[in-house]
Amino acid sequence: MTRTCVISLPRFAEKAAIIATATGGEYLPYETGVFERAFSGYSRIIALMSTGIAVRGIAPLLRDKWTDPSVVLVSPDMLYAIPLVGGHHGANDLARELTALGIEPVITTATETAGRPSVEGIARSYECEVVNRVATRPVNAAFLDGDIPFHRIYGPAMVIAEPKVAVLVREGTYVVGIGCRRGAAAHEVVEAVREALALARVGTEDVLVYATTEKKQCEKGLVDAVRQLGGVLVFVDDDTINSQPGTGPSRATMIGLKGVAEPAALAVSRHGEIVLGKTVRGGVTVAITR
Repeated sequence: MTRTCVISLPRFAEKAAIIATATGGEYLPYETGVFERAFSGYSRIIALMSTGIAVRGIAPLLRDKWTDPSVVLVSPDMLYAIPLVGGHHGANDLARELTALGIEPVITTATETAGRPSVEGIARSYECEVVNRVATRPVNAAFLDGDIPFHRIYGPAMVIAEPKVAVLVREGTYVVGIGCRRGAAAHEVVEAVREALALARVGTEDVLVYATTEKKQCEKGLVDAVRQLGGVLVFVDDDTINSQPGTGPSRATMIGLKGVAEPAALAVSRHGEIVLGKTVRGGVTVAITR
């Protein structure tokens, strides 16, 4: 749920109330700890105050642009709205929303100032999630230089994406990481995945994507299994897998990887949270994240 709050010093409370009414938000008077409360309970924050106060308040709280709330600074004279955090993740839109009050948005994200699209903007317009978020930086940079290919794929399908290719998928919350021995049959993979989903109480309709190592691109059983499950299979490169947190002992070290199921699932997940640690069924390993 999208929740909006407006934070201001008491002397600007009347102006803050006007903004809160226009945006469907709640007014929070500025006091010690107010930004901590706002970050934990709201997805959109409007700070009606000087830039210095706002920046000092939010700086210690910033963690990840994909999960941090959008923060827009409004100057005390209500002339300008400046997205401070999350421009591509809702702050630019929130700043533009304030034009109804005569407040001018000051947009600084590179693609918007150049009048170019962004990966995040396209994802929102198609109601999609960005699977490999690290790719947004090179793709957005490429948008500044010109148009880039955009392909729409109708599934069941599989996708092999290089690091500089942004992958967008519709709906879903969970990522299922899969590792398997060479030559594993499709039915073995399907049975292992369904068993893991049942343990986590997750339906196939709630799966965002399935993920594995790029070394498994030629594993027909794995590819066919994901097709049977009606999902999208993403192959994660070695460097990305090995950059994930440790996942315990794994036979994948024999092929130069710290693991497969857990790190692949973590690499593609939105929140980096393990829902079901790696489980082994026969020659198939499955892990679930969100």
